Amino acid sequence: MDFKTRNKITPNFNMSSMTDVVFLLLIFFMIASTLAKNLNTIDVKLPQAKGKSENRENIGVSIDGKNRFYIDGEFVSKKNIKNELITKLSKSNKRVVILRSDSKVPIKEIVYVMDIANKNSIKVVLAVKEK
Repeated sequence: MDFKTRNKITPNFNMSSMTDVVFLLLIFFMIASTLAKNLNTIDVKLPQAKGKSENRENIGVSIDGKNRFYIDGEFVSKKNIKNELITKLSKSNKRVVILRSDSKVPIKEIVYVMDIANKNSIKVVLAVKEK
């Protein structure tokens, strides 16, 4: 007697779908790593050169060439600038500071004001002149 054996199907794994998944993961991580590099940049909005717009809601902080601090034109000592800035902003409904500084001012003084603003969730806009 001749018994017929069943046709055994050997399991095969299709690698083409696996390569598609690996390729998509590679693209995802390449894009994610590119975007992660841009997280440490400082977003600076420069004023437009064609017109002068003045918003009364904003608070102006100025630093002159002798490292003296002014809030809306009034002199404020460096140790009192944090309290004065928070007091002025509590009276206003917008939390935006326009920071103006002389070109001779050391960057540490500018960063000092920006640090105060950052810790208190205040938006800072740097005022510059167009070249």
